[in-house]
Amino acid sequence: MTHHNSDYFNLTTGFRSPVLQPLYRYLYFCPLAFMGFNPWHIMVVYAIGQVYGTWVHTQTVKSLGILEYFLVTPSHHRVHHACNIKYLDRNMGMCLIVWDKIFGTFEKEDPQTPVKFGIYPKMPDNKPDTVLFYEWRKIWKDLRQPGLKLSDKINYIFNAPGWRHDGNGKTVKQYQKNYGQKNTSGK
Repeated sequence: MTHHNSDYFNLTTGFRSPVLQPLYRYLYFCPLAFMGFNPWHIMVVYAIGQVYGTWVHTQTVKSLGILEYFLVTPSHHRVHHACNIKYLDRNMGMCLIVWDKIFGTFEKEDPQTPVKFGIYPKMPDNKPDTVLFYEWRKIWKDLRQPGLKLSDKINYIFNAPGWRHDGNGKTVKQYQKNYGQKNTSGK
């Protein structure tokens, strides 16, 4: 939320990171160290990735030509930050876009669908505590519903945002399915 809630897309967006990230981020890299990779090498590669991931936060660069086929570019990353239904949960790669092409999450920036930035649906406000804890509060509220089975609680924690045990919620896939049906029917 901290990184994606901005309605603007520029280099300052690239520097916005979750405040609590230092408390857990290292856990993602522990398996590499346990496999024998030098921690210094892990740190250097991570730093290079972070720098690369920061500079793609721009609207100034429109296309990088042939590099668009295999690297994450500003165009790809604009799609990633978009709150348009068409673009939600797309272009997840940080350096290489080939992974999105392999796993079916790639979406090219479409001149017919201008990118709108931010979170969908919008948060009620941009106060710091809302930005930091909005999704956590929503999960906590969902978990406190009376009569939930353990499996429902697990789903509220690990399933897609919008999932509901009673079937009344909408996940990104459901929003996109409705969007696709609406656009193919000519409405």
